[in-house]
Amino acid sequence: MEATNLLYRDPALYDVVQADSTSAEMCQDLIERHRPNAQTLVDFGCGTGRDLEILSKRFACIGLDLQPSMVGYAHQARPLLDIRTGDMRTVRLGTRMDVVTCMGNSLAYVHDNKEISRVFATFAAHAGPGALLVLCSPVAPISRTGPTTATVDTLRGLAKVTVRHEWDLRKQINTMYRHWVLPSGDEAQDEIHRRVLFPRELERYAEGVGFEVLDMTDGTEGGLTGPTAYTVARYTRD
Repeated sequence: MEATNLLYRDPALYDVVQADSTSAEMCQDLIERHRPNAQTLVDFGCGTGRDLEILSKRFACIGLDLQPSMVGYAHQARPLLDIRTGDMRTVRLGTRMDVVTCMGNSLAYVHDNKEISRVFATFAAHAGPGALLVLCSPVAPISRTGPTTATVDTLRGLAKVTVRHEWDLRKQINTMYRHWVLPSGDEAQDEIHRRVLFPRELERYAEGVGFEVLDMTDGTEGGLTGPTAYTVARYTRD
C-alpha cells in the first residue's frame, strides 16, 4: 500500500491530514451507548495510532497494523501505546477483548470475499462474550466523477491535491486517483483501491461469525446517506 499512497509513505503527513478526524470520538460514543462497561479494546488497522491514543485514555488498548513504517512511526510518536505489526487476516493475539474496532478504511483494502471472511473470523477470535465490534468502512460508491482540487496544510507548507474517483460495479471497487503538488514543487500520484461492502453484506459477514448488528450510522440524523458508515455489532457466542 505504501507504493500507491503518499500518506503511507509519509506517516507524519498522514497524521497532519487526519488531524481533524472525529473517528475516535465517534467510536467512543458508540461504545458508551452500547457497551458502557467496556474496559479493553483492540484496533485492527490502527495506522499511526492517532485514534488509539485518544481511545487509550478510556480503554486498555492494543493496536495492530500491517505496515511496518506506520508501526515504526507510531512507536516513535506514541511510545506508550501497545502497537504491533501484523495481518488482520491471520493474526491471533491470544486475548479476547470487550471491544474490537477496525476504522480508517482498513477493511476496504481487503478485496477478496474469502479474505474478508478471514478478517471477520479474526474479529470473532478476539471478541469476548458480549463484545462490541465497531467498523468504519465504505458502504456505497462515491458518486462524483469529476476532479476536485483542494489545499492541504502540511508541516512544510500548503500542498495542492486533485482527486477523482472511478467505480467498478462488478468488483465493488472505488478507485481514488490523487495528484499531489507538494510545497517543494515535487509531485506524487496515488492510486487507491477500496472495496465497498454494502450494508446487507456487512450484516452477512458479521452474522456468519457470531455478531448481531445493532446499528449502522453515518453520524447524521437521516440514517445512512453518505458513502461511509459506522457499523456496531455485538458478539453473541461464548
